[in-house]
Amino acid sequence: MVIDLAKDALYMVLLLSGPMLGLGLLVGLAVSIFQATTQIHEQTLAFIPKIIAVFGAIILFGPWMLSVAVEFAHNLFANVNTYIR
Repeated sequence: MVIDLAKDALYMVLLLSGPMLGLGLLVGLAVSIFQATTQIHEQTLAFIPKIIAVFGAIILFGPWMLSVAVEFAHNLFANVNTYIR
């Protein structure tokens, strides 16, 4: 039972972090290609677009992420009596 609960929690964490990590990966790849083609190797050019993309993903996917987290917490508290046995 504990392993199933841990598996569900890990799945939820991966599901919630996926959009932010994916957009950060795509923006980082695009910036790396841009830096390689133009030979501009500025450190802030690599981090600022990724930060903006992650914040944009939080704003865009925030309501969905909140509903998934609330649903998980609701199911956890609704079934707490089965976990205590």
